Amino acid sequence: MPWNEVSVMDEKIRFISDYLNGVLTFTEVCHRYGISRETGYTWVHRYEEEGASGLEERARIPRHCPHKTSPEMEEAILAVRRKHPRWGAKKILQMLERQRQPGPLPGKTTVTNILTRHGRITSPRKRLHRAHAGKPDTEPTAPNQLWTADFKGQFKMANGEYCYPLTVMDAYSRYILSILALPSTALKATHAEFRRLFQTYGLPDRIRTDNGTPFASIALGRLSTLSIWWIRLGIRPELIEPGHPQQNGRHERMHRTLKAETTHPPEADFSAQQQRFDAFRQEFNDIRPHEALQQATPASVYHASEKSLPETLKKLDYPAHYEVRIVSTNSGIRWKSQWVSVTRLLAGERIGLEEVDDGLWAVWYGPIWLGRLDERLWRIVDH
Repeated sequence: MPWNEVSVMDEKIRFISDYLNGVLTFTEVCHRYGISRETGYTWVHRYEEEGASGLEERARIPRHCPHKTSPEMEEAILAVRRKHPRWGAKKILQMLERQRQPGPLPGKTTVTNILTRHGRITSPRKRLHRAHAGKPDTEPTAPNQLWTADFKGQFKMANGEYCYPLTVMDAYSRYILSILALPSTALKATHAEFRRLFQTYGLPDRIRTDNGTPFASIALGRLSTLSIWWIRLGIRPELIEPGHPQQNGRHERMHRTLKAETTHPPEADFSAQQQRFDAFRQEFNDIRPHEALQQATPASVYHASEKSLPETLKKLDYPAHYEVRIVSTNSGIRWKSQWVSVTRLLAGERIGLEEVDDGLWAVWYGPIWLGRLDERLWRIVDH
């Protein structure tokens, strides 16, 4: 819990008060203040024995450490590292042994800690895991209620270049709207293809995809530039749960057929591969009967949407009881004189905040839940 030094004592006293008042269980009050049960018990025992003074911060550094590495040994370790920047603790210790450094050599962990403390080793950045909305449950009963989209696994063409097929399908009719051979999953070409589809077929109610780029990101709400555009158009993005491709099962079944009939063997280049995709799409939509459609063809079931692509994006509206803020260009909002980070993807966009408890606000971007703004932490948490 990122308290500042001034507020630590106050937070501890509030923790003790909440616990002794019996409003919450011990586990619940520990969760509320973001501490472990072990830490919570320590605070309670100190309070019972010493009163409020027992909650004051205590020095954690031992007064004496007989096994501390000498400054001379630390400098010898750093000298080897400067000469061999890629060497780890094991190689450094072997070199120190050859140099017959005076005194006992430290262990590998100690050497690593010394290198880290002096900035010679940086910890790998931990991957941020965002909360997920859960299994999508939209079951379409008519065309354009749900489109599905994905990048079928890339493959190498005969000329050595990789092809990333972007596929888009209407979930109800199984009508394939697009199979486009692309050199990557980059946003620009994907955005252009969806614009073409919206101009040709109108807008769907929802689009279901996996969590990969450019459909999603590690921003709050797993938003991406592409999904923000969809939301502004009135389309709700749906994300399958990570590692559950069966939640987009109809699309995956189409992919298996597409792969078998168009990539074994692959064509010579993008032009030839696109022609093969186009031929497959025409047969799949207009000729091939589908059991799920009572042997009808997708083309005989599908029709374009009545919602056309607007010339300008609409402003997102929120219920009257919401507080509305515009995310600044440096990716945050001002909330009760405090700065709260949101995400740079929403710079210039309106977000809505709904009070759900004292000091706790649900944060929304259109229909997408971004997380909860906790006024004790002054940040948005999504778990």
